[in-house]
Amino acid sequence: MKYKAVILDLFGTIVDNLSFNEYYDVLTDMAHILEAPADDFIQIWIDTFDQRMVGDLECPDGNIEFACKKLDVAASSARIKQASKIRFEYALSGLKPRQDAIETLARIRSDGYKTGLISNCSTEVPVLWADTEFAPLFDVTVFSCSEQVTKPDPRIYELALDRLAIEAKDCLYIGDGAGDELRGAAKIGMHPVLIRVPYEEQNRYQIDEKDWDGIKIASVKEVLDLL
Repeated sequence: MKYKAVILDLFGTIVDNLSFNEYYDVLTDMAHILEAPADDFIQIWIDTFDQRMVGDLECPDGNIEFACKKLDVAASSARIKQASKIRFEYALSGLKPRQDAIETLARIRSDGYKTGLISNCSTEVPVLWADTEFAPLFDVTVFSCSEQVTKPDPRIYELALDRLAIEAKDCLYIGDGAGDELRGAAKIGMHPVLIRVPYEEQNRYQIDEKDWDGIKIASVKEVLDLL
């Protein structure tokens, strides 16, 4: 076997990236429930992105409470819970597998490869993970909010490798390039691959395809051709 394991990113890789328009609509709905000024609430939510990714703010309740305090909004616990519910429902809808993801992951495992996931994400994802179709298909999951470290810090990749009990040279890493994840993977000796599906527009966080001279694929199932 050329490799022993495949480690994948989550958003933009095995699920679609969240729509920014839908994202803003959800935040606007949350602000209305909290009786907070929507533009200011959204800006605080965006500004605290990094804090959510490393788990400094429990999301969404902690982030909601933080925003309300900043805005001097006295939201009741019932309103906070209602806004939180909207956010969790949206997060769950965002964990819908891409068309070929489940079949491909099952095939990778049946062919004898280990599977891992590394995601820069807020705490909704690990809370909801067990209820997704993905849960039984990964040997190891590493969520930034749970580990207090984000890609491209080498420590987050090393956590996954250690838990899979493999060396970096024996591992493919698949991601859409957000957060400089591909260069981070390459730096510690993994074999990074850029995935960019044709129907998805590039967003501000992703690497520009023309800036990546490594392997590129256009669907999850193409991972099988690399093994």
